[in-house]
Amino acid sequence: MAGRLEGQVAIISGGATGMGGAASRLFAAEGAKVAIVDRNKTAAEETAAAIAAAGGEAAVFAADVSDERQVEEAVKGVSQRFGTVTTLFNHAGTIVIKPFLETTLDEWEMLHAVNVRSMFLMTRAVLPQMIANGGGAIVCTSSISAVAATPMEVLYDTTKGACHMFARAIAVEFRDRNIRCNAVCPGFIRTPHGLREVAELQAAGVDVSDAAIAAQQGRIGEPEEVAKAALFLASDEASFINGAHLFVDNGFTAI
Repeated sequence: MAGRLEGQVAIISGGATGMGGAASRLFAAEGAKVAIVDRNKTAAEETAAAIAAAGGEAAVFAADVSDERQVEEAVKGVSQRFGTVTTLFNHAGTIVIKPFLETTLDEWEMLHAVNVRSMFLMTRAVLPQMIANGGGAIVCTSSISAVAATPMEVLYDTTKGACHMFARAIAVEFRDRNIRCNAVCPGFIRTPHGLREVAELQAAGVDVSDAAIAAQQGRIGEPEEVAKAALFLASDEASFINGAHLFVDNGFTAI
């Protein structure tokens, strides 16, 4: 039985570790040729090696996805290696956890560059070839933080609000050219990023203890659960889903 992404060429930004790494492995297992675009070259190569060992196909394109030139070079390299890009998972992101009045303009600019500018640059770089090819699928990583504010996360919440609307606006503008763009919105997930967020929030006096997370979303999520949601949105199984926000939070935002 063919995989759900058989014959597709998928770029995953931030695809080396955590949810991005899980998505890289899953997309490859489902038949895609996976391009891991990540500034952590060592971790990306480890993930690519694991994919190859499992019988999949992946290549690493080291880049800072907030940098225009590096993004354009990476996408050009992917096309030369694998052909036309048909799937893009805009996953790269990071976080700043600080009291708002202690945050700096440099931190504001950095976080918007990594979390929002990267989506703009990656999407702008791949859309022309998707359109020329007759269509494509884009998935963007938003967050419960796009709609559920957390103390000490004003900067992060703001960037995720932008990611939320970016996915919806791309969907509307490019629907008639057979481009789908949706957002996956994780809750607290057991990744290096997610565990650091929990630790730093706890240190700042915000209750994100095991008991608090259990009350909010039942349990902490696993990166593979987010990867499966992203796979669904990227696949033809979601052919009539466009401009949607798929929350992977076990009811966090429903309470």
